Amino acid sequence: MSNSSSITEFLLLPFADTRELQLLHFALFLGIYLAALLGNSLILTTVACNHRLHTPMYFFLFNLALLDLGAISTTVPKAMANSLWDTRAISYSGCVAQVFLFLFLISAEFFLLTIMSYDRYVAICKPLHYGTLLGSRACAQMAAAAWGSGAVYALLHTANTFSLPLCGGNAVDQFFCEVPQILKLSCSQSYLRHVWVLMIGVPLASMCFFFILFSYVQVFRAVLRMPSEQGRHKAFSTCLPHLVVVSLFVITGLFAYIKPFSITFPAQDLMVSFLYSVMPPALNPLIYSMRNQELKCAIRNMISVMFLKKMPMPSLIGLILLIGWILVTEATPMAPCYQNLTKLTHYRRDTNLIRSTAIFTYLKPPYISSPFLDLVVTVLYSVVPPAMNPLVYSMRNKELKDALQKLLSGCTSEVTYCLSSPE
Repeated sequence: MSNSSSITEFLLLPFADTRELQLLHFALFLGIYLAALLGNSLILTTVACNHRLHTPMYFFLFNLALLDLGAISTTVPKAMANSLWDTRAISYSGCVAQVFLFLFLISAEFFLLTIMSYDRYVAICKPLHYGTLLGSRACAQMAAAAWGSGAVYALLHTANTFSLPLCGGNAVDQFFCEVPQILKLSCSQSYLRHVWVLMIGVPLASMCFFFILFSYVQVFRAVLRMPSEQGRHKAFSTCLPHLVVVSLFVITGLFAYIKPFSITFPAQDLMVSFLYSVMPPALNPLIYSMRNQELKCAIRNMISVMFLKKMPMPSLIGLILLIGWILVTEATPMAPCYQNLTKLTHYRRDTNLIRSTAIFTYLKPPYISSPFLDLVVTVLYSVVPPAMNPLVYSMRNKELKDALQKLLSGCTSEVTYCLSSPE
């Protein structure tokens, strides 16, 4: 039997036992994380730089993107690192920090989604009172209340969770430090001290969820009275995806936290946690921007002005793939399967030359234009690598060098024999 004072680390749930499946999970999480990072960063940058988007709706969307970035960055990078490094360990302090940050960001996001539903209710059902009810000061106070409430709730949850004596070992049946899975490690019946926190959290979450439902019901009723069929279609196509994502987030989160400990299926728990911790931050940028023509135009204009002036869509896709390739090539040499890093030095130098010059070419602002500089950079990433690759990949490879030397020595011997032999 162990207790919390003797535990220095926790062991997280591995995704797979074979190395190939671990790398597959790493690639899957990398793709989801890059999508969430790109989408939320675009929303943050666009809302911050475009003065026409400085309205209550986009102010709350800015806060949502910030919370989504923090939430997915709290859990997914550690899971990716464990899959890549073939390890399960997370330190005790790291687990405490992960629990606090995740609860803080997720609960603050839920409170913010409640406020956003109220914003849509006022905008559609009471448009004449919108400026009065949702002024700049009121919006700042509501956003601060969401962040503050999330911090207080996370502090209560974290303090109670890690104050319990742990007698069930240190193996957590989840890919991140999740409160229900840590409570399963506590001593018999000792987790009952934690029930009062749940008695506050579950009714609060239920109240917020019912308020969201009420707001959207009122919105739908107002939309059905609209004379324009196009307006009804636009309102439904905007609100329904919001409601679906919120429902998925709330139902899976409540299921994970209030289901009895006796009902445990690792695959089911993993899927439920994935649905409420990873999918919403990745889907929210799509849900809240793809149906918003104003935001889409602002994002497109920002990209065209800052980076990609007159760049076609295939180039944009290539740029995104280039960034993903950079992350993979940086992370792969650190994997355990690469024990002798000195053998990879030539590879890293070559890829660094290609990607640094390519990134400069495709990311530099349009107003930085010098024909000579553009020519030099283009030569460096398009001409120099093909010329240098034979030297880079052979001069450091003893096996290949020996084979080349044998080949050259054999050819030299044959030529010498032919020249010296009589006709």
